[in-house]
Amino acid sequence: MLPAEALHLCWPSHECGGQPLYQLAYKEKMKELSVLSLICSCFYSQPHPNTVYQYGDMEVKQLDKRASGQSFEVILKSPSDLSPESPMLSSPPKRKDTSLEELQKRLEAAEERRKTQEAQVLKQLAERREHEREVLHKALEENNNFSRLAEEKLNYKMELSKEIREAHLAALRERLREKELHAAEVRRNKEQREEMSG
Repeated sequence: MLPAEALHLCWPSHECGGQPLYQLAYKEKMKELSVLSLICSCFYSQPHPNTVYQYGDMEVKQLDKRASGQSFEVILKSPSDLSPESPMLSSPPKRKDTSLEELQKRLEAAEERRKTQEAQVLKQLAERREHEREVLHKALEENNNFSRLAEEKLNYKMELSKEIREAHLAALRERLREKELHAAEVRRNKEQREEMSG
């Protein structure tokens, strides 16, 4: 332990022998405590009895106490050890005997529910089939419209092509006729000149 003079001579902010005063005092105190605990363990060789706590139908026993934590043992009492004051476990309610009429009513209600569910399923199926029929009809109608429009367009193109071809042929015939007329006129003029010269 530090002498009293060292306590008076050094303040916590100053150092005595390379270490602050409060660190030296702390180390000395720790040495004293460990020696004190060693002496106490020599006098009291019996360990401290475990503490037992009662909580209703269970006991909690403290087993170990260390610096890192504590450990406990939890003991549950058996049902025969329970006192009559403690609440009993609730048993499931007894089923009352059902009469034949009640059973018949339940069966009828179940049958009614089954029929209702079956009717709902059939209704949903009918609606689905109707929807599918409508979709198919619409698709067929659109397909027919498309085919009709395509056929009309093709017929129009063919008619137009035919008219153009006929007009072209007529123009060719007209040109050929004009050429023949011109050739005939040239021949006639030639013949007239030959007659005049001869």
